[in-house]
Amino acid sequence: VRWQGPQANGMPELHKLTPPLAVLQGKGFKVALVTDGRMSGASGKVPAAIHVSPEAAAGGPLAKVQDGDVIRIDGITGTLQVLVSEAEWGARPLAQMPAELRVANGVGMGRELFANMRRNALKAEEGACTWL
Repeated sequence: VRWQGPQANGMPELHKLTPPLAVLQGKGFKVALVTDGRMSGASGKVPAAIHVSPEAAAGGPLAKVQDGDVIRIDGITGTLQVLVSEAEWGARPLAQMPAELRVANGVGMGRELFANMRRNALKAEEGACTWL
């Protein structure tokens, strides 16, 4: 789930994704959550890699992930790997946040007030702080 980081839309809470993923997991599917967003609650039995940084909106690796890619999450070594060849990975362009999503992220519920903060937000591992 990309485009959920501080520069994209201010890092909204994503804990509501856990129940549907748990249902899929209970039906025998192998699922995990990989996102540049945040979750303040537990992910339960669903493996999760959150705050992937740099975020997709800042040119991070999630901007290269494509539908159908197999992603390996290794909790022991702390690694996250898209299982494609290095040549293919290197040749992939960085996806750009869709313009309509960027516009939608800036409208409603006071989001207009925080456009400058999103524009100047640091990476998640730097605390997503902004110094105006």
